[in-house]
Amino acid sequence: MARKRTEIRAIRSNVPIYPIGVAAKLLNVHPRTLRIYEQEELIKPAMVGNRRMFSADDIQWITCLRTFIHEEGISIPGLKKLLDYIPCWEVAGCPLDIREQCAAKVDRAVPRTLHQVGDKAAAAEALEQDRQKREQTGQKKKRQSSV
Repeated sequence: MARKRTEIRAIRSNVPIYPIGVAAKLLNVHPRTLRIYEQEELIKPAMVGNRRMFSADDIQWITCLRTFIHEEGISIPGLKKLLDYIPCWEVAGCPLDIREQCAAKVDRAVPRTLHQVGDKAAAAEALEQDRQKREQTGQKKKRQSSV
């Protein structure tokens, strides 16, 4: 009698369970590629001790990143810039039903602080305020995803 094959899934898709080697095999990439994405701040894997751990949501997001880079031809710096201004579902053109189901969606878009053109001090201050806003939104999302 043949046994029915069952798919093993995490209880929650945001739980980091894959070490970098397993995540790389699932994505069919070299682990160095994932480290580059992390260095470029496109992904932020959970650190357990000194090990990078990835969730199913992370795997899905990296799959989207690779689609943007390899199929759409968007460079990593271009993708970073796009994601600063609009959420990922607008870059990908995801329909509403897919967007609502997606647990891996990324919205790093934060309104920019205005400053007077030519004023270097004001530009530096605005840049610092924007960085703080991004960190605050990132922390809120991180707390929400770990529940």
